[in-house]
Amino acid sequence: MNAARRARAILVDPVGEWAAIASEPGDPAYVLSRYVAVLALIPAAFSFIGACIVGVVLPNGDLARAPLVNGLFGAILGYILSCAIVLVLGILINFVAPLFGGRRDFDRAFELAAYSLTPAWLAGIFLVLPGLRFLTLTGFYGAYILWLGLPQLARSPTQKSLGFTVLIVVCAFALAYAAAAAQRVVFGTAGL
Repeated sequence: MNAARRARAILVDPVGEWAAIASEPGDPAYVLSRYVAVLALIPAAFSFIGACIVGVVLPNGDLARAPLVNGLFGAILGYILSCAIVLVLGILINFVAPLFGGRRDFDRAFELAAYSLTPAWLAGIFLVLPGLRFLTLTGFYGAYILWLGLPQLARSPTQKSLGFTVLIVVCAFALAYAAAAAQRVVFGTAGL
């Protein structure tokens, strides 16, 4: 799998790409190693650069940078937590699918979690400059991508997909917030 091609396709034509994904055999280990592992590097690398090299302007006008060791270990922790979030969301999607009229299939649930996080990972580029961090909100496009993919991969009825999407997005946001808070507390760097 070409991660760049898949990321572009899921952003530009999510309906068509979900159909292509549904026709492929779902293998979480393959998706994790060829897609998640590649895209999760983006926010880790750019948050490291932003925290340690670019720095943050404090309210008093001083420039603060995280120590390189803290930034490096913070980026590694952020990377690991980002991959773990995909796994937890895949488990959650698989577990709650019957509540929304869908079917349980962990392989497809993992793919839903992985591919719908694409905009959030790509928005990690904006972590490089403190003034651009608000642009990480473009990652919420992933909620739309998830909403489009639930009927195709989880087989949930379209009328129940909105509630399903809201639940998963709230859980994803809570997990990402907890991971970023943990990263900030432990290493003093900006998270995810």
